[in-house]
Amino acid sequence: MKKLISLLTSLGLALGLLTACGESTPLLGAADYELDPATNMTSRDVSIGDNAETFLAAYGDFKIFTSVEGEEYQALAVDKIPFDSAVTLLLPTFFIDGTPTDLDLFCRENEIQKEDLTTTLNSDAFLQAHSVIYSYLLFTWENGVITDIRSEYMDYNEDAAYNN
Repeated sequence: MKKLISLLTSLGLALGLLTACGESTPLLGAADYELDPATNMTSRDVSIGDNAETFLAAYGDFKIFTSVEGEEYQALAVDKIPFDSAVTLLLPTFFIDGTPTDLDLFCRENEIQKEDLTTTLNSDAFLQAHSVIYSYLLFTWENGVITDIRSEYMDYNEDAAYNN
């Protein structure tokens, strides 16, 4: 059930990633999702107890999805993120065949309508020809500091059965 929820969340975020049509946002690479289990520090030197300044120095140029008080994730400008509230920040990237993928560009290059993206990424035909991995960093905040960091991924080639 947890994987199903993760899959549905990733699919929703895929569409959310496309809402900033025309904007150029850098993508996190595979190494950016490494989290040292002993120190719980990201590869960009962000750890539990860090503040917004440290976080934004490392991740402020990337698309950040924000959930305030457990509400639905939305893309907020970094100056609109209420770091002093109970927020969860999500930094996602889809990797297709090992390459971080701009989903808007992917749709244009493959002549896919945005509303058909999730169907394409989950289709048996696409998954037989490509590897699709959705990676994300999840930062939990309370009172202006990071209280938890998780790095997770979903391998669509292995987990696609949850969507059928």
